[in-house]
This record gives sequence, structure tokens and C-alpha cells, in this order.
Amino acid sequence: MGTMTKILYVEDNEDNIYMLSRRLERKGYDIIVAKNGEQGVAMARAETPALILMDLSLPILNGWEATQQLKASPETRDIPVIGLSAYAMTGDREKALAAGCDDFETKPVEFRRLLEKIQALLPKGAAA
Repeated sequence: MGTMTKILYVEDNEDNIYMLSRRLERKGYDIIVAKNGEQGVAMARAETPALILMDLSLPILNGWEATQQLKASPETRDIPVIGLSAYAMTGDREKALAAGCDDFETKPVEFRRLLEKIQALLPKGAAA
């Protein structure tokens, strides 16, 4: 059996972490968690995940800035990032894409739609 696809989930809400990481693990993904943007950037560099789920409202370093740092760095710029926001306002999707996110999803996430976005962004051949 091949190795599981690693997803970095950057989120500060324990309930969200518990719910979404468990559901993704049941789909066969290996989930690692960072609790703020600064930790997320460090873990992305250390762990080289296949994809990052980035909450945009984070303590210490917000998701917008963390994504900009990841996309500006040669070792992490090619990792797809899906921005997640509970406070989706008009223009947030465009703002997330402008910050470097490869896609955007509102919270609470619609799991099936999020899974489709994850699968579309993962490198071909990367399986859950």
C-alpha cells in the first residue's frame, strides 16, 4: 500500500480541527495540524504536505499573510492552498486568490464540495 497523502490543516478552532480532520482521515488522508499561521508556515516547510487547508482568520499570523509567505518561498510555492473562511464577504474569494490561495471554501465547509476541490488540486496520482 502506498503512503497516504499528507494535508496540512491550519486552524485555531478545536471543534473545526476535530470534525474536519476526522472526516478527512476516514477518507484516507494523513492530517497534520497547525494552530496559527506562523506554525502553519513552519510546518509546511518541514513537512512538505501535498495540500494545505488554510483558515484565513488565524492568531499570530493570519491566513492571508501565511499564504503570501508560502507562495513567495521557492520550497513551498507549489503546494496548493485552499483558503477557508467563516466570514465570507463579497470579494473574499477574489481576495483569497489574490493572496495566493488556489481555491476558497466557506465555513462551515460542505464536505463533499471540499473533497472535490482537494482532489482537483492534488498532484495526479496522489491518492487518499
